[in-house]
Amino acid sequence: MTKRLCTILARGGSKGLKSKNIKELLGKPLVAHSITQAKSSGLFEGVAVSSDNAAILDIARRWEADYLIQRPAELATDEAPKIPAVQHCVKEVERRAGRTYDVIVDLDPTSPLRLVGDIEAAVQLLESKRVSNVITAAPARHSPYFNLIEVDERGVARLSKPMTQQALRRQDAPPCYDINASVYVWQRDALFRKNWIFFDDTLLYVMPRERSIDIDSELDFEFVEHLMRKRQEGDLVHKDA
Repeated sequence: MTKRLCTILARGGSKGLKSKNIKELLGKPLVAHSITQAKSSGLFEGVAVSSDNAAILDIARRWEADYLIQRPAELATDEAPKIPAVQHCVKEVERRAGRTYDVIVDLDPTSPLRLVGDIEAAVQLLESKRVSNVITAAPARHSPYFNLIEVDERGVARLSKPMTQQALRRQDAPPCYDINASVYVWQRDALFRKNWIFFDDTLLYVMPRERSIDIDSELDFEFVEHLMRKRQEGDLVHKDA
């Protein structure tokens, strides 16, 4: 039987929106939404929250995360990369649990619009295709082939990725995607193989834009709150029908 661990990394510091991981969103702290989704999926042997912040870890305890991991200060700075923090969390959980896990799933707490079905589908894609990892993304708003530009050393604006035959319509360009950082799924050995998300066999699970908003500002938070209220109202209508 495949043993899966869910990690949720939630720092106390944030430049864009202060204390965003403990900010109340529709009646519960932001980080609690991801804990609830992970628990509701029924996929995981354990759900771990890693943080440098006591308030976040206390919230994680109250929302029944299985493991509360104190993140070292050097892994909790604005400049610290994500993957070493995930690796630290996994190692600490495995030390406490006395076991290793086969599949690691990381949920970003600032992406509460994902559905439990998105988590399930990303995990199923990894396990059915037997690849190193799966990342999630949404259709890109801008295309490097059509309307995403760079400025060269002379100050001249050019397309980031020109085609041999220039696309006259966006639809003529190859499809591109924005990584939404909502769900990361790794085989355990791949997670510890390198500190980078791209492997020769990395697969993409595509989510719609309306489930791909990452909260980094007050405006993002208000937009997500609005969409979640609309979703709730839709669910209530559906249940009453």
